[in-house]
Amino acid sequence: QVQLVESGGGLAQAGGSLRLSCAASGRLWPSWVMGWYRQDPGNQRELVATITFRGDPNYADSVKGRFTISRARTGNTVYLQMNSLKVEDTDIYYCKLKQRGLDYWGQGTQITVSS
Repeated sequence: QVQLVESGGGLAQAGGSLRLSCAASGRLWPSWVMGWYRQDPGNQRELVATITFRGDPNYADSVKGRFTISRARTGNTVYLQMNSLKVEDTDIYYCKLKQRGLDYWGQGTQITVSS
């Protein structure tokens, strides 16, 4: 079993910054891909950014240059630094870990950006 614990998030003004963390525990393999997805009610969950166990990042076009995903040097924690936030970044953000063909999701955390 894999557990994901998310922290961070909350409320920010447009142009501001927030940071999300996701700590993974349980039976983990050194080949996972972790990342963040976001979802509006009624819409599909969409990719924000992912990072491989080796540290290779991938970003959605909408966040390139504004968001940075990174991983802790040791352990299995991933961070999402969100800068230059926009009102349209308002969403529920979910952490995901993928390994050995299985997906594990965090509980989700609300990000609200006000104008």
